[in-house]
Amino acid sequence: MSEAQQSEEIVQNILMVDDTPENLYSLEAILEAPGRNLIKANSGPEALKVLIKQDISLVLLDVQMPGMDGFEVAEIMRSNPKTKNVPIVFVTAINKDQKYVFKGYQAGAVDYLFKPLDPVILASKIDFFLSLDKQRRELERKIRQAQEHRAAYEREKTVKVSAVQVPPGTPGAKQ
Repeated sequence: MSEAQQSEEIVQNILMVDDTPENLYSLEAILEAPGRNLIKANSGPEALKVLIKQDISLVLLDVQMPGMDGFEVAEIMRSNPKTKNVPIVFVTAINKDQKYVFKGYQAGAVDYLFKPLDPVILASKIDFFLSLDKQRRELERKIRQAQEHRAAYEREKTVKVSAVQVPPGTPGAKQ
């Protein structure tokens, strides 16, 4: 299997978090594509459970939700080693005020989108973030592969060195 085929086979999980089911269905209609697994969560706590159990490539996170809002979810994500580097795109209908946008970026967002969403812009941004995720995964795969090759080389080198026999009487040879 070629590297290109391995890269194409990666299924990327996108977590969509919104307390309004209609918004989740709209996101699903826009984002559904081969190689994507769209996961829905209706609340912050539900999203955090998904994030711990699954390998998520990108989170689309509603800002205003009852109980735990999107900012709180993002702050918890950033404090967890497993989720601290997962890109977050905040989605909101009402918080266009600059202070809320700034708060979103402070909480760890990589982007901030306002409803109603333009499907072309949303798809373009998601494609970009997913391409970065694929590159990151491919780089991690190549690093693991290089580490495995180096470890195999070191093992082989050790075996060869220990197999070399020094003739008796050679200066420095143990008798």
